[in-house]
Amino acid sequence: MPKNLSMKKVPDELIALLRERARRRHRSLQGELLATLEESLLPRRLTVAELTGRIRDLGLRTPQEATRMIREDRDGR
Repeated sequence: MPKNLSMKKVPDELIALLRERARRRHRSLQGELLATLEESLLPRRLTVAELTGRIRDLGLRTPQEATRMIREDRDGR
């Protein structure tokens, strides 16, 4: 069941930044706070583009290359 939270002593600068972000995203301040918490704390599935980028960053191009890398790592070469 959802609970209510409150925060004390939030700096004015943070409040202003959060209000502006909420305005840009057409959300209420409370909606933006909840979205920010969800983005920060809940796991998110990667998009195909994000996954492809991560694979590219690892230098994997073909299954054979992946197999070679695993074998080299396993065998300590």
